[in-house]
Amino acid sequence: MTNRNVDMGRAAAVVGAAALQVAAGAVGGPGLVGEPVGEVANAYPTLLLPGGGAFAIWSLIYVLFAALAVRQAFPSQRHRTVHRRTGWWLAAAGLLNAAWIALFTQRLVGAAQVVIVALLACLVVAALRLRREPAEDWADRLLLHLPVAIYTGWVAVATVAGAATTSAFLGAAPSAPVAVAAVLLTGAAAAFAALRLPAVLGFAAAVCWALGWIAVATPDTAVRVAALVAVGVVVVGAVVRRGRALG
Repeated sequence: MTNRNVDMGRAAAVVGAAALQVAAGAVGGPGLVGEPVGEVANAYPTLLLPGGGAFAIWSLIYVLFAALAVRQAFPSQRHRTVHRRTGWWLAAAGLLNAAWIALFTQRLVGAAQVVIVALLACLVVAALRLRREPAEDWADRLLLHLPVAIYTGWVAVATVAGAATTSAFLGAAPSAPVAVAAVLLTGAAAAFAALRLPAVLGFAAAVCWALGWIAVATPDTAVRVAALVAVGVVVVGAVVRRGRALG
């Protein structure tokens, strides 16, 4: 198979994955098939469940990912090394997101957690590969680096919140001290990542959005304070990275 055919197949896979995850969200999110995602999550309450408003970020993620998918399919884009290095990972991410929705809405919570970990791994690989492929222009920054950064930042925190939900599903919801430790570790890991990943402001904004909604929704004061401290740590990491880039 020629490189041209491989490029076309990869581009089609990313477009297909983008469409599939939107369809899965439209069907699974409100519970047209299975139970609504929010209803399942609320059935296993934890101290780390973000407030309902947090999930509005999915609309932004889907729009940005769709724009990324359409652009990388252009004939002028398909052959670029950056798309060859990231495309299959992004296609896998879209498929895994759709699979997570399908599993979670059927209350297959443990399996869904395995899938979201795999989703995060795909996004991290794509982000790290983007780091080695600097943006050539504003279009790369807006329609490639930014979508991956925001998607990765949100899923990073969602994976931690999902682990808490899975624990509750198994009958062992994390205690307040465990939840505090998880939030602080998440903030530290995200700050470390912010020093290395591309589109740092998009990544940090998504992480802070998720942590902020945990602070809003949690009934535990210690967890709320920890979430706000974690937001501060991530902001510092992003500012330091941005300062290095401008310096």
